[in-house]
Amino acid sequence: MLRLVLMAGVVGVTTAGGAYLGTMLNETGSADPSAQEVYGPALVKPAHAITVPDPADTAETAQVSPALPTVEEVATATVSPKTTTVSVGRGDTLMRLLTKNDVPRTDAHAVVTALEPVFDLRRLQIGQEFALTFTPEEDGQGGLGRLEGVQFAAAPGKDIEVSLKSGDGWVARSIEHALVRKDSRVAGSIETSLYDAALAAEMPIDILLRMIRLFSYDVDFQRDIQSGDSFDVLFERDLNDEGDVVKLGEMVYAAMTLSGKEYAYYRHTPSSGFTDFFDKNGKSVRKALMRTPINGARLTSRFGKRKHPILGYTKMHRGVDFGAPTGTPIMAAGDGVVDYVGRNGAYGKYIRLRHHDSYKTAYAHLSRYAKGLSKGTRVRQGETIGYVGSTGRSTGPHLHYEVIREGRRLNPMSVKIPAGETLKGKDLKQFANARATADTRLAKTEGSLSVAIKAD
Repeated sequence: MLRLVLMAGVVGVTTAGGAYLGTMLNETGSADPSAQEVYGPALVKPAHAITVPDPADTAETAQVSPALPTVEEVATATVSPKTTTVSVGRGDTLMRLLTKNDVPRTDAHAVVTALEPVFDLRRLQIGQEFALTFTPEEDGQGGLGRLEGVQFAAAPGKDIEVSLKSGDGWVARSIEHALVRKDSRVAGSIETSLYDAALAAEMPIDILLRMIRLFSYDVDFQRDIQSGDSFDVLFERDLNDEGDVVKLGEMVYAAMTLSGKEYAYYRHTPSSGFTDFFDKNGKSVRKALMRTPINGARLTSRFGKRKHPILGYTKMHRGVDFGAPTGTPIMAAGDGVVDYVGRNGAYGKYIRLRHHDSYKTAYAHLSRYAKGLSKGTRVRQGETIGYVGSTGRSTGPHLHYEVIREGRRLNPMSVKIPAGETLKGKDLKQFANARATADTRLAKTEGSLSVAIKAD
């Protein structure tokens, strides 16, 4: 066998017997024929060596002389950086993620320290990806080599890069990418369910949930939705320079036509500073209480007399039940204060909120409460206060929801709920201008409508 040997100013091979045949290079890098010498094996310690077949070993290799790589090619190959992508797992910190991917603790600690001024590492999410760049060691001993850089997406349109700078150590910097905001409009008609029709029209799930939450003040999604009803939504998307959607913006307008009656609402921020949705006359969609304080649930038991599923006899059911998987978030039906939180007999884990106008709402059979919730805690309408469960006297996971006024339990589906804010004067004029702008945006995106969508 022959070994190709590269040294500063010398290129040559060693024979199977150990002798070194070398050729000195002149200043231009070309072989200097006048400087050919033979070196003994004890006199030479080459910087880099590549083993190549000895032409004398086989007849086939004797016929073809392989091209030997240049010094520059070998040097480049030995230092080519390698990037690997790793993701955050359950219980991972960035320190743990780096060290379990062969990064020395000193380097991992230096990266974490450099990141602290530009990113809150407590915001790491399971599944978040990090690109780690390594420079392989020149000794060819295997492994990823020395860590040179870390990069990850901190937010839509924002990357963070941590790199090793000569003389400066580890340096972190934020890289902002310009995003383009565009309007999107999705509309369609309902044949089986709003959920199926919205998905068929390619409405993003997050926008669908926002729309359901918006209309839950007025709509009973179990009884009011009929075949032939329709919806129409205008919302914003943020696109990167490659045209990919990286973030959903605000929902600007949403409308539903149910049994011929139209409900249409526009997003607006009046002088109060509280953003809300208003109808064409400037009346807020927000009511004192929501009829359905849970998303994606089915109504499983109505208000009124029924045969109790556990006790076996007819008993007044003084609330409504919504069936949903364990862990489904439950929202506060209105702004208020926590009046009771804890176990309450057959209700199991239970929350009661106190609202304006002597109204109270109650939520029973929960699996757990939202963090930080205690008696006296103030909550906002739509805020998550607990999660669906099956505690207490229950046959399966569901939410038992009650509306109470002056100690009397009322039917949440039919009780007349007080209306929210109505815009007047200057606020109403500003809203009229905002509504006209939204209508113009609607007209410009009309070509993207998905009309008469049928859900299979």
